[in-house]
Amino acid sequence: MARSSAVPTFRHEAVAVVFKITDSRLTVLAWRRERDPYVGAWALPSGPVQADETLGACAARNLASKVDLSEIAHLEQLETRSDPDRDPFQRTIATAYLGLVPSTADPHLPENAGWIRTHRLPTMAFDHASVVRSAIDRLQRKLSYSNIGFGLAPEEFTLAQLREIYRAALGYDVSPTNLKRVLERRGQLEPTGHTAAPSLGGGRPAALYRFSHRELAITDPFAALRPGG
Repeated sequence: MARSSAVPTFRHEAVAVVFKITDSRLTVLAWRRERDPYVGAWALPSGPVQADETLGACAARNLASKVDLSEIAHLEQLETRSDPDRDPFQRTIATAYLGLVPSTADPHLPENAGWIRTHRLPTMAFDHASVVRSAIDRLQRKLSYSNIGFGLAPEEFTLAQLREIYRAALGYDVSPTNLKRVLERRGQLEPTGHTAAPSLGGGRPAALYRFSHRELAITDPFAALRPGG
């Protein structure tokens, strides 16, 4: 039988995986679907690419319907999914983006959206749970060899707060002393010269630090942050 010369048609959508540290846990922005397929399941912000926009613009447009874009500190392309059966309704290719929101941000969300914990994901639509796991892997790898932690951290923070952010994102504990030493050696961290407000228990106020740059930079391509290190 001769092969059809018809040009195949399919959707191409952008999917956003946006992480935030919430109550010392790594969480991801998601919303409950109100229509089939997968009605009632959690899904990542997504939508089809329009004829007059780029993939990045599509990701930003769909994110804007869920969260204030000014709160997003970092956004990068993650991967493309092309399994023919990933959408039971029609052939859909998806390009995923990884986004980060500082732990102190509190963007307004619609009623059907929220920050869900990544260590025990609920039932998710399509292949979105797998996309979240890919994004976690990307984030954890980049925390070791880049300054991407700036996307999860507030403008200023104590070492204890930074340790909580790294511990939540990496999934294991790190020493605050070694974390400070490693990040300073790579030129990622600098003191602000200020201290945090005194705690109710008294004691010496903790020094405040900040990331030297709040744009992505590869600082040590062969490094790894290890448990307890």
